[in-house]
Amino acid sequence: MIDPQLANRVVLITGANHGIGAATAQAFASQGARVFITYFRGASRYLDEELKWAQEAGVGGDALYRAGQQRSAETLVQRIRAQGGRAHAHEADLADPSAIPVLFDLCEAQCGPVDVLVANHTHCVAETFDPALTTEEGGGVWLTSAASIDAHFAINARACALLMAEYLERYLRRNARWGRIINISTDAAHAHVANISYAASKHAIESYSRSAAAELGKYGITVNVVAPGPIQTGYITPQAEAAIADGTPLRRVGAADDVADVIVFLASEQARWLTGQLLYVGGGWRMHQ
Repeated sequence: MIDPQLANRVVLITGANHGIGAATAQAFASQGARVFITYFRGASRYLDEELKWAQEAGVGGDALYRAGQQRSAETLVQRIRAQGGRAHAHEADLADPSAIPVLFDLCEAQCGPVDVLVANHTHCVAETFDPALTTEEGGGVWLTSAASIDAHFAINARACALLMAEYLERYLRRNARWGRIINISTDAAHAHVANISYAASKHAIESYSRSAAAELGKYGITVNVVAPGPIQTGYITPQAEAAIADGTPLRRVGAADDVADVIVFLASEQARWLTGQLLYVGGGWRMHQ
């Protein structure tokens, strides 16, 4: 039996009220880690009734995905505790830089100093340069704007960098010798038609992560990036799911648990010699070239 040596480690996970983040919280808790969950429920373009209907129907699409984003994390916390795990949660808007030290303060008070940082939160509004690609169908595709570009980079890239900086400051203050940072990107980070600012901001995360890996290794911290392929977190329609499965070597669409297990591995003792790496986690949907 392999022991990942994560029992009693403190794990701070952002964007963890649904999807990959929630699965990751459960996976760490099952290893005996103490989990601190952060999340944010922004304004939705859907009415509450529409979100409720999407959840009840359970059919993949933008409304179901947005319904997941609107969940409180308290249900997840109670589920983890019912299974014998330890978890706390706090809602915070990572577009506000002042929220980041508050999160670490709360985590330290309720769980202890952060050993493992998982930056999983994301802001995604589909954008394009090309007016011919705009649409209001599904989640919509909109012309890019200064406000939208700023929102993507503030939440996705800047918050990720500031989370790592805060983590390191506190790590050094307590003379720690073991640390893990896992940042979540996307396998579409290098270029994405009709989702340009999301892709660009995720690419920035990858650059920050490589720099952090080069600078923080001397302190005993590994920094890696997970880039999921198509993962059914609610947004993939049944038609798209069939097409994705057909184009994936492992012949199915990924589940949140598939990604969570890789994240836990990167935090484990068995991944001690891995740093500065980008792992595509998508059943072969994209392969390293």
